[in-house]
Amino acid sequence: MQTQSKFKICRRLGAGVYEKCQTQKFVVSSASKTAGKAGGKRPKALSDFGTHLVEKQKVRYSYGIRERQFARYVKEAVEKKGTSATDTLYMTLENRVDNVVYRLGLAHTRALARQMVSHGHFTVNGTRVTIPSYQVKIGDVIAVRDGSRERALFTDVAKRLATYATPSWLSFDLDKLAATIKAKPVNTETFLDLNAVLEFYSR
Repeated sequence: MQTQSKFKICRRLGAGVYEKCQTQKFVVSSASKTAGKAGGKRPKALSDFGTHLVEKQKVRYSYGIRERQFARYVKEAVEKKGTSATDTLYMTLENRVDNVVYRLGLAHTRALARQMVSHGHFTVNGTRVTIPSYQVKIGDVIAVRDGSRERALFTDVAKRLATYATPSWLSFDLDKLAATIKAKPVNTETFLDLNAVLEFYSR
């Protein structure tokens, strides 16, 4: 999906898009680019459409989702009855199995989590899953596949997770390398504006 430099994307959309941009290296690179602009002119103010487009791109790049699939997520969220479209969209994004792997701290980026799932390193309720967009639900158990436990990806899990805070809607058993979905994802997001995304697709 992404062919541009991640730093270039982050300078346009914000450092929160990729974990790689949340580093001192990005700060230095971004400052250098800003200083190098002729005249130091302020960027033009975005129109409502431009603002909504930026927010939509932020979400797409953050979760690593292609446009067609993301548009489908939005359509389904808007059409679902009994809950707000914003909450439904957020739950759809967070309940992707690759995102759960990322939220558990088993992968340091969503891109790596997506690759780990695609390579069959995880099971859901005992069944091997290789589709990153697979939707989990409350009560599901996501575990590292027995045949993958000895791989380098998981040999230092205990050390990496020693100071990691697992989200409240997930529980993780380090000995079993298995997690359970306890509740609906809690939206504490401040970087992504899902309401603006819905506005973009409703135009």
